[in-house]
Amino acid sequence: MRIWKFGHNVDTDQIIPAEYLTTGNAKKLAAHAFAKVRPEFSEEVKEGDIIVAGENFGCGSSREHAPRALLGAGIRCVIARSFARIFFRNSINIGLHLIEADVFDRIEEEDEIEISFEVGMIRNNTKKEEYKFKPLPEFMQKLLDSGGLIPYIKEQKWELNK
Repeated sequence: MRIWKFGHNVDTDQIIPAEYLTTGNAKKLAAHAFAKVRPEFSEEVKEGDIIVAGENFGCGSSREHAPRALLGAGIRCVIARSFARIFFRNSINIGLHLIEADVFDRIEEEDEIEISFEVGMIRNNTKKEEYKFKPLPEFMQKLLDSGGLIPYIKEQKWELNK
């Protein structure tokens, strides 16, 4: 697992540039994730990697392609001081884990961390520190555990056309 660190106000056009929005396929989108700001990302990212960012991650357009590209790249979760509201909701709906925590100045790319979503704890094994965060409400965690809103609804056998 690797940590990828980004700054403040990372917008959806930085996550997935507009010219690559010709598909909704997560793997195809992932091939162009951060193409203009960290060109090495799509080649070096691995399943289970984590993004740590500053404030307002995911600002910009409301398109769902940005969190979909991160999921396609194998990103386990994004930890940021704050998220743009629509990005936050789109991420939860498609199953991308997000953590709001003020750890931007505490976690570096070379650090090894563990996350407990249930208790709201990030353990930095490199620095021997722990950082608390407010866990998501139980119903949102269930959505994430199911892989997003649509898989959750299917799991619950809800009728979508009622």
